[in-house]
Amino acid sequence: MAINLRLDFLKNIGPKGLALLISSCFAAISLIFFFILRAAGVSITSAGTLIFLILAVSFFAYFLSFYLINYFLYRKIKLIYKIISDRKLSEEAGKDQLQLFNQDLSVVERDTFLWVKRKNQELDQMKEMERFRREYLGDVSHELKTPLFNIQAYLQTLVDDRSLPEEQQTEFLSKALKNATRLQEIINDLTIIHKIESGERALKLQSFNIRELIAEVFEEQQDIAAMKNIKLLFKEGADQDYSVNADREFIRIALSNLVNNSIKYGKYNGFVKVSCYLMEESVLVEVSDNGIGISEEHLPHVFERFYRADKSRSREQGGSGLGLSIVKHIMEGHQQTLHVRSKEGVGSTFGFTLQKV
Repeated sequence: MAINLRLDFLKNIGPKGLALLISSCFAAISLIFFFILRAAGVSITSAGTLIFLILAVSFFAYFLSFYLINYFLYRKIKLIYKIISDRKLSEEAGKDQLQLFNQDLSVVERDTFLWVKRKNQELDQMKEMERFRREYLGDVSHELKTPLFNIQAYLQTLVDDRSLPEEQQTEFLSKALKNATRLQEIINDLTIIHKIESGERALKLQSFNIRELIAEVFEEQQDIAAMKNIKLLFKEGADQDYSVNADREFIRIALSNLVNNSIKYGKYNGFVKVSCYLMEESVLVEVSDNGIGISEEHLPHVFERFYRADKSRSREQGGSGLGLSIVKHIMEGHQQTLHVRSKEGVGSTFGFTLQKV
């Protein structure tokens, strides 16, 4: 314990204190040396002479120690401290504010440690952002290339071969239009994500009835659901009217994406059920289906951009591959939670919370 206290004392001492400590040691050594001489029978002519010698040695040791410590050690520490300082100071202000003589080494050590920690975090973040940028650009170029290539191939065939039957020409034009539509969906979804991330489109919070909004989404998606004879339903006992505080348009987009996703991967003659549950400070909205489900290994990635658990089947279903990513960004913008439960062959449930009124 005593050793630790001494070490802490030396660790926290400044240059002036260290020089004073060294000079005190010299004075103590001089005094001890005097007693040794006296014990050996060597006479000291005057007590005043002894005091003068001790003081002279002490002052000399103090100024020499202070100069050496400041010149060889603290000048280098000051330079490092100046580099890691977040403050941009003028030449005169720097001289006044970056003096370390009244600052112990523990403060310098703490600031240096915090600076290194912060720089490491920034470096890790930059590496992660660079990795994300490369992956994102690769994904975007890949997703855009596929429909563009298909459009080009169909149109080029029509230009090169004018003798194609009218039915086949119509089929090729229909397929080209389908790919153009998918291309437009990708661009629209990327625009939505950009507006959310950049803050270009700020949230317009308002109070509205969540059940009425769900009913509107059902009406929008009814034609798509009818193609697979999928029923759009409210879950019994969880269809009450609740008022929430959120951006109505963004929540409509989120609900549309979730319902549309459930229809795409739902079974023929299946169902999509939406339920609302009142919680302590929020309303939980869940969209469930009895579709193909998602395997456990893919669940942590379903909200990533362009992520597809079954790439070949997903492309057949159409869409931009950004729907669930948009839902995630919308919920993050509202500072609400988003979750998914799923099992292959049984179905999936996507849920999010909204602030209740």
